[in-house]
Amino acid sequence: MLQAHKIEPVVQEEVTGCGIASVANIVGKTYAEMKQIANAMGIFADDKSLWSQTDYVRQLLKSQNASVSNIETPFNTWEELPDLALLSIKHYQEEGKDFWHWVVFQRLDGKPFVLDSASYLDSKIRTDFDQMQPKWFIEVGLHMNNSEFREGE
Repeated sequence: MLQAHKIEPVVQEEVTGCGIASVANIVGKTYAEMKQIANAMGIFADDKSLWSQTDYVRQLLKSQNASVSNIETPFNTWEELPDLALLSIKHYQEEGKDFWHWVVFQRLDGKPFVLDSASYLDSKIRTDFDQMQPKWFIEVGLHMNNSEFREGE
């Protein structure tokens, strides 16, 4: 079982490291720790499949004892999201292949927010929901104490 942890947003240290950073955000590890685990599993941030396929983030989450949905559920509204989910935003196509940016949606004590690992953002804790436009999500199960999150700490 995963330990409860205070959320301190992880910043992706590589341009293509949003999947690794998102998993680190969910399981309470640093980017370096999660990258080391990913690399040992044959998962590397510079592999474009990490942000064009979902298997890699699922494998990483399962390696950390998280339960992960096997399906991508179409996004309808923020209110319909589960309390913890990986979201795909910033969709685009390159040579006919879909790509996206991974972020983490969480609802703690009834307060929704998104952890976005992009290094260019001033705040990695986002509530500008109208700007993100998710396409789908993957539900994640994790045993956490919701009181562990305190914004700004």
